[in-house]
Formats: sequence, structure tokens, C-alpha cells
Amino acid sequence: MEPLESEGTLKGHLVRLSRNKQGHLQLCQAAQSPVQPDPSEPPGGAPAGRSPVPPRPPPSLPPFFPPSLRRCLPATELGMAGLAGVLCLAAAAACLLPAQGRESDAGWTQQKYSHQPSILHPDAIRNVAEKTDVTEMWENDLRPILIERYPGSPGNHAVRQHIKERLQRLQAGWEIEEDTFQKYTPYGYQTFSNIISTLNPSAKRHLVLACHYDSKFFGPQWHGRVFVGATDSAVPCAMMLELARALDNKLQSIQTSSSSRPDLSLQLIFFDGEEAFVRWSPSDSLYGSQHLAQKMVSTPHPPGSTTTNQLQGMDLLVLLDLIGASNPVFPNYFPNTSRWFQRLQAIEQKLHSMNLLKNHLDETQYFQNNVHRGLVEDDHVPFLLRGARCGFDVLLSSSTRYSTF
Repeated sequence: MEPLESEGTLKGHLVRLSRNKQGHLQLCQAAQSPVQPDPSEPPGGAPAGRSPVPPRPPPSLPPFFPPSLRRCLPATELGMAGLAGVLCLAAAAACLLPAQGRESDAGWTQQKYSHQPSILHPDAIRNVAEKTDVTEMWENDLRPILIERYPGSPGNHAVRQHIKERLQRLQAGWEIEEDTFQKYTPYGYQTFSNIISTLNPSAKRHLVLACHYDSKFFGPQWHGRVFVGATDSAVPCAMMLELARALDNKLQSIQTSSSSRPDLSLQLIFFDGEEAFVRWSPSDSLYGSQHLAQKMVSTPHPPGSTTTNQLQGMDLLVLLDLIGASNPVFPNYFPNTSRWFQRLQAIEQKLHSMNLLKNHLDETQYFQNNVHRGLVEDDHVPFLLRGARCGFDVLLSSSTRYSTF
């Protein structure tokens, strides 16, 4: 993800898309090496039958790095990851349970603007919080993901399989789709695979939680440097899987209940190819999200529609990135989703008042309005640009502090 120094218009956002992705290079505490110019994609797309070129031979490291090599999350940091997971769980439960009052009679693409979440009873809040298990998240999801997983690598394939298998084991009945494609990169054509997991594909509207599962690749000039990316973005991946596990029984009951609304459901997206291979630019970054956003805006929704598409089925896109370090601060990036940001603030305060947050002092506040809100380049951008026409909202959950993992 690339932070931008100042706010600006959407046009200004596009102009600054060629800025270097300094954040990740700073994470590695290394000076930036000379960079090759970004290549232009050859006309005609990938030649028929041509296999993607792997950036480098697979690493000789074991599936799970030993303590001397693996960048583990300290217990305190892992606790913070669990706190963010509780907040997401509470938000998801509030959005999926029947809302208070009636929905607007407006067309289904406009109902997102009048949708009101339910107010959870304290017992329901405690029930949701108690279902989260940080140890479970660490052992069953975070550890398997904490490997080098740049696109096209064995680790990338292993993590993709892990995500799919974890979701397939659940009882809620997730429908899992792989969006696989080839794209030209500074290292030739590479294959990327997004994972789209949808609770109820027949629903017109979806609350979408998203993250990226790939890690940063460092070329030969970095002399074998390995980037595991705990906060960027293994922790968000593990949080989303833990969310699906902890809410499995509730989501299953919603699926089978005749009283639940069939037109609103949950979707989890795991992007591939968020990181740049060489230098952050419009042509070398956000491979997966760019492809999926274009695919969704070109796909009729509901099937057979001639006027609406899948992108319009997104009520809200919540992108998780750079989460897992201690004392995170999440700014309110977008005015049009302020009511949902305020909802997260209220959830945090409620959990604090119920003593459900560890190491959360009275003055602690994760979701803050009065912090710098510079524009951020991340997987939400391709959807935001197309969403300006489709009219859906983006709520970015990204810490303002870069991690040292």
C-alpha cells in the first residue's frame, strides 16, 4: 500500500499513482536499489500457450520458517490483531442481522444508502466476542500464511489452497470462486488468482470484506531478501478467516432461516498481486484488484440483467491492510462512509465498556476522526474509480503507522 502525503481530488489521486511504494521498502530497512523503467504490456495480450515466467527459483526455506528466520508476531501484537478481529466480527454481525425498521422502497442499488444495521443486545455482543479465539487464529491461520508468497511462488499457491480449504470446511456453505488471469509484469507474464468467497451468491447486495494475500517480491539485486509480510497482509487474511469461523453457526442459521433477508449477504475477497514487483506504478501494482474490478463492472448482476452489474451489488467494501501492530489508528478516509466509521467507533466504545478489549485503556481509541487522512493507494482504488459511476461505498481500514514486521 502506498500512502500519499496530502489529500486531493480523485484526479489528483490518479496523477500520484506513479509514486514509489516507499512504505514497503522502509519496512525492510534497506536503501532502494536502481529501478528499471516500467515496461508497457505488449499488444495482443499473453501469447497462446506461453507459461508465466517465475520471478526466481523457489526458496529453499521450509514451509514454516524456524524462529531464527520467521518474523513472528509478539504476543502483545497478536492481541491487537485479535482486538481488530473482534471489531470486524461485531460489525459483520450487526450488518447481517435483521435491521431495525423498514428498508427503503427505492431500487435495490439504492438501498445501501438507507440500510440501517441492527443494534446488538449486550448478550449478543458478548456471544460474538467470546466466539473469537486468538490462539486458534494464530495456530490455524496466521502461522500457515507467514511464508513468502509472492505471485507465482510455491508459497503463494500454498496460502491460496489454505484459504480455500479453511472456508470449504465451514458449515455456512460458502461458494468459492477463483479469478485466475495472466498479466504482464517487469518479469514477464505472471499468473494471478483472486479468491472470491460468497455466502449467498443469489443475494443482490453484499457487504464485502477484502485483503490481499500475496507478499512483496525482492529481485536478485536484494541478494535473497525474504519478505513475509505479517501485517502486510497475513494478519488481515487470518482475521477474515477467523471471522468466518467464529460466525459460522450464525451465518449458517441466516442461510437457512426464512426470516433472513435474501438480498443482503456477506462476501470475502482475497486479492493476489497487490504488491509491485519492481517499482510501484499504475502498471506494476494492484494486479488482482484491477482485474477483478473490471471483471465485476462488466458482469451483469443479477444474472441476465441489462442495466446493473456485480460492482453495483457491493453495498460496502471494507479493505483491511497493515493491521497487527500495537496501538493502531484508523482514520476516517471517506466522508460518504462516515456513518459506518462512526458505527465502528461506537462498537469499540461498547466493547471497552463491557471489558471485552484487552490492553485497551480509557484514553485508547483505534478509530479516530482527527488524524491525518492522506489518500492511500491500495486495492480499493480500482473499485473506487469505477464505483464513482456505480455508486457504492468504500471504507478503508488501514493503520496510519507502518509496521516493522
